[in-house]
Amino acid sequence: MQATLSQKPISGELLEFYERVRGYTETLCEPLETEDYIPQPTVDVSPPKWNIAHTTWFFEEMILKKFSPDYRVYDENFGYLFNSYYNTIGDRTRRDNRGDLSRPTVREVFAYRRCVDDKMRKFLARDLPENARDLVVLGLNHEQQHQELFLTDLKYTFSINPLFPVYKKDFALVEKIEKVESVSDQFVELKSGVYEIGFAGEGFHFDNEAARHKVYLNDFSISRNLVTNGEYLEFIEDGGYKDFRFWHSEGLDWVKNNDINSPLYWHEKGGERFNYTLAGLRKINFDAPVCHISFYEAAAFAEWKGARLPTEFEWEAASEKFDWGLRWEWTNSAYLPYPNFTKPPGAVGEYNGKFMINQMVLRGASVATPAGHSRKTYRNFFHPHLRWQFTGIRLAK
Repeated sequence: MQATLSQKPISGELLEFYERVRGYTETLCEPLETEDYIPQPTVDVSPPKWNIAHTTWFFEEMILKKFSPDYRVYDENFGYLFNSYYNTIGDRTRRDNRGDLSRPTVREVFAYRRCVDDKMRKFLARDLPENARDLVVLGLNHEQQHQELFLTDLKYTFSINPLFPVYKKDFALVEKIEKVESVSDQFVELKSGVYEIGFAGEGFHFDNEAARHKVYLNDFSISRNLVTNGEYLEFIEDGGYKDFRFWHSEGLDWVKNNDINSPLYWHEKGGERFNYTLAGLRKINFDAPVCHISFYEAAAFAEWKGARLPTEFEWEAASEKFDWGLRWEWTNSAYLPYPNFTKPPGAVGEYNGKFMINQMVLRGASVATPAGHSRKTYRNFFHPHLRWQFTGIRLAK
């Protein structure tokens, strides 16, 4: 797990990064009421209280306990409550029970956060060994992942409330539109050949982005633009959800069993279409990229359009030819290790490697991704039916 800011972060630079990331999490919490911190309507989302406690526990468990011999844990029970999936560290509460935790209180979780932050500030003032610096940067990138999850999870939780709560009035993230230059050919062509894939150079990257390797790609073309809500509506109105020809068998079963007929958060009222946003229920902007789409839906739309989804290698090779960052973009690649991938020892070895099965790769970033967190080699991954993330579609041929 590589973890560098410029080359090797000095204490002041690392402390500034720490304060900035930790401060942004608390900024995200500002619009919430106490009651908002606890609900967990489905196993795939976590309550805000758990998210902010888990990211704090990460620094306590992975760094302070390891590198500060005199450190005493804030509460012996918190490891069980706020560990996510690290079997190396021990037992933990069930994932679907995170919303059942009325105690510790929200006030106590913030007290825990302040205590760990105070200890981390003192820790970061020291001359740190390289492996400690690496873990701090990993922890901060881990928190940035949870900042995005904070928003996606909260949006899902709010969306099942019939009042359609407003998180912030100016926070309709899905309405942001690409700024793409007008071009006669909306697809850009890449020639066949050998391309270098994976992270290279200085700076932070996750272990699943390594090791850099060569792949051969045939001639292909890829869209400069993401599929819009308007284009996706054409698919719906053409009976796309009911035509078996466009769907994987498993995807069609998912559509039928769950009565799926539109992207997540779309609603029809009085003959008009709306979608739920973090700024409340609003009329759909049909020029904005479609959002909250499963892999099954993305693949079916591509089939209906006479195209396909790009592989993750095609996406990376072409990524400098188009703008990206508004949606996590589904690819047609299974989430698998690169050649010579190795898992780090200990708990951090569980970060990515053990999830390399039954999931599909998404590339890019989304409007909910913290600034500077992603890069063209970043490999996100989800099961093909999930769509609570800010996911979208880019076509290839």
